[in-house]
Amino acid sequence: MISDDSVSEMLIVGRTTTVFGVRGWLKVFSYTEDVEALLDYQPWWIGTETGLQEVTADDFKRHGDGLIVHFKDVDDRDVAKSWCQKDILVPKAMLPPLNIGDYYWHQLVGLNVFNQYKGEQSLLGTVTSLLETGANDVLVVKGDGDSVDRSERLIPYSEEFVIEVDMVKQKMTVSWDPEF
Repeated sequence: MISDDSVSEMLIVGRTTTVFGVRGWLKVFSYTEDVEALLDYQPWWIGTETGLQEVTADDFKRHGDGLIVHFKDVDDRDVAKSWCQKDILVPKAMLPPLNIGDYYWHQLVGLNVFNQYKGEQSLLGTVTSLLETGANDVLVVKGDGDSVDRSERLIPYSEEFVIEVDMVKQKMTVSWDPEF
């Protein structure tokens, strides 16, 4: 068991959805780019009524665009059902290090986004999430009472628009037409 205080050091990497068969298998949706990479981050931590509990997948199979997994010591459909519709968490420290200038999405969420456009500087808001579009990732930036307005903006996360990411100051500088 892990304390709720440690949850801030955890990252959601997948979700259990429903039971599969009668021998305790579960369908799992992976949030990792490579679906099977989810299995590299074990043990997993899953929220229960009493806090986070450690589980280990001891077997798996690809199933559509997800996985079916078997948790160690869970061999009954009814027991497996108690693990359904739960987030799968791992400690952020388990993630592999990135190259300089590369960031995990969770590191960008919460950054203040400052705009330098046509000689003007303004606060556009805060990164609330990112979207994967195929061509490039897109920042979802939501304005608030301190920003230029309360608009939500979708800004491509590319060298063309992102000037700087400063993790120490928790800010990102972009060049983006504030009318968009």
